[in-house]
Amino acid sequence: MRRSAAPSQLATSLGLKRKTKSDDEEEDRSSKTKIMASSSDWAKLRENLKKSKNKAHDNYDASNFISPFRKPLANVNDNQDTSKSKTETKTLICVSSSHEDFIKNLTSRPFKIPIPNYQSSSSYKSLGTRRQGARQPLFDPEEENAVILYSPPELSAQEMLKVDQNKLPVHVVVDPMVGRVLRPHQREGVKFMFDCVTGVQIPDNYGCIMADEMGLGKTLQCITLTWTLLKQGSDCKPIIDKAIIVTPSSLVKNWYNEINKWLQKKCNPLAIDGGGKEEIENKLKLFMFQQGRRIMNPVLIISYETFRAHSAILTKSPIGLVICDEGHRLKNSENQTYTALNALKTQRRILLSGTPIQNDLLEYFSLVHFVNGGILGTAAEFRKRFEIPIIRGRDSSASPAEQQLGNEKLNELASVVNKCIIRRTQALLTKYLPIKIEQVVVCRLTPLQIELYKMFCKSNNIDELGAKDESDLKLSNSTLSAITQMKKLCNHPELIYDKCVKKEKGFENALKLFPSNFDIRNIQCELSGKMAVLDYLLAAIKANTTDKVVLVSNYTQTLDMFAKLCVLRRYNYVRLDGSMTIKKRGKIVEQFNDPCSSDFIFMLSSKAGGCGLNLIGANRLVMFDPDWNSANDDQAMARVWRDGQKKQCFVSDFIKFRI
Repeated sequence: MRRSAAPSQLATSLGLKRKTKSDDEEEDRSSKTKIMASSSDWAKLRENLKKSKNKAHDNYDASNFISPFRKPLANVNDNQDTSKSKTETKTLICVSSSHEDFIKNLTSRPFKIPIPNYQSSSSYKSLGTRRQGARQPLFDPEEENAVILYSPPELSAQEMLKVDQNKLPVHVVVDPMVGRVLRPHQREGVKFMFDCVTGVQIPDNYGCIMADEMGLGKTLQCITLTWTLLKQGSDCKPIIDKAIIVTPSSLVKNWYNEINKWLQKKCNPLAIDGGGKEEIENKLKLFMFQQGRRIMNPVLIISYETFRAHSAILTKSPIGLVICDEGHRLKNSENQTYTALNALKTQRRILLSGTPIQNDLLEYFSLVHFVNGGILGTAAEFRKRFEIPIIRGRDSSASPAEQQLGNEKLNELASVVNKCIIRRTQALLTKYLPIKIEQVVVCRLTPLQIELYKMFCKSNNIDELGAKDESDLKLSNSTLSAITQMKKLCNHPELIYDKCVKKEKGFENALKLFPSNFDIRNIQCELSGKMAVLDYLLAAIKANTTDKVVLVSNYTQTLDMFAKLCVLRRYNYVRLDGSMTIKKRGKIVEQFNDPCSSDFIFMLSSKAGGCGLNLIGANRLVMFDPDWNSANDDQAMARVWRDGQKKQCFVSDFIKFRI
């Protein structure tokens, strides 16, 4: 440590005296010439300063600053025993050297890629490098019960030498996570759809129609196909990057739950089930702008109404796959929904419908044209080539030649469309589901209903329906209106009470037929044959079983009467109709299907929720009134007897007794 001399020590060594006050006064009195010193005096002064510093440094002793309570550090060599021999010293050095070498050997090993059964050809592989050799499928095709959707062609040894190993196709195998739960008919359905969307069934066409009857698992088959296309392909890369599922609003939440259930939350779908316009648009834009190998939301679930309202955003960029659930909504090729969906930039289109043919062949043409446009020509060409000969051949007055031509055209049409349509019936479910008992319950009309019915039929309103001078449109509307009033009357006289009060056509004098104690605020089951039978049935089920019941009607007024009956009998119930939001529909379905739920009755509007809903929480269903289209009744009846049902099912169809 260096020690600096104090100013007083420097002054003493230089022979300088400390100035006093008197000296300062004398200096003040001296002349100004003494202020400026000569350069030689300054040089001498600097030399004296240097000498004094060196002298102070020579007199410095560090031992004066050592603490008496601690010892100074010493070299390691000083602690060693000097009496050790040179041989012992060399031995210690060798042991230390071998230990260091061993540690360096452990820490300098190269990093190994954590791939099971992987053997590197080089000891200096880095993380993320590709494995050398032939390309491999994502899942093992040799595994037991593996669902193989594509098998590459077998090549001989000579052909293998000529082919580029980096371009060889590989097997496409369904993820065992979902493959193990597929039934035989579902495996066949997934394979058929995969062949269609990859252009195997019909070259240069990539669409198909899954027309299995209700309850055969169309949803699970489509989820399996979508997950496979998103993750793999014969070229060792995914076939699609995004998919859109368009469905009725009541099924948006159901699709979301089914995807999470079967894929074990490995896929993160985006369900548009409500929100403001700006919020929905932001979500859709975010979905459409997603790119790359890792997309956060690869599947979009959206209702037909929301899709139609925001089609401008969804048609801007290409989409890998579109699935239209309950696709019979697209039977009219001129409506806005059909036009909006047809504008999507995608070739792979799948249409799901348990009832693809409902009215005529032209509706059937619209469905086929949507998935594979052009295979049946234009609508005019289809009508001339197929529809007219087939309809004429089935006419009762058709000649043998017309019948033969009609059969030939029907077989020709079937040979074309069967390449892109697959349909299986509910007979397959008898192997897996409990027994289903269908009951046709004939209900006698009450005296009040008979009198009102006869009065309406004898009124001038019915006579006007048969007039020949009315236009076809007016005649059709009047006829349908009259039939609707008769259907409501058969359900319950309460449904036409307001028309009796207003004395509308056909009900001018009907109000006097109602009993004096009639109160529209309270349900009176004894005034309706159907309602009385329903009241007996529900009471017997509630008293003797733990079953749940689904009540289906086409009219919300009838659902209101059901609600009055449930309040009167203190039955817990939930209701689904067109006025309910998408989010609330999904919640009440989950609530009703919960085994711990106390809900006894599920009231369902066939128009709002008759298609696609999964109501396996109930095992009894009552069709209170028929629909104009029998296909809608078939859809509604399939809500309880489907995959997942554990109890014996009873389907009751209420009809009125003929007068």
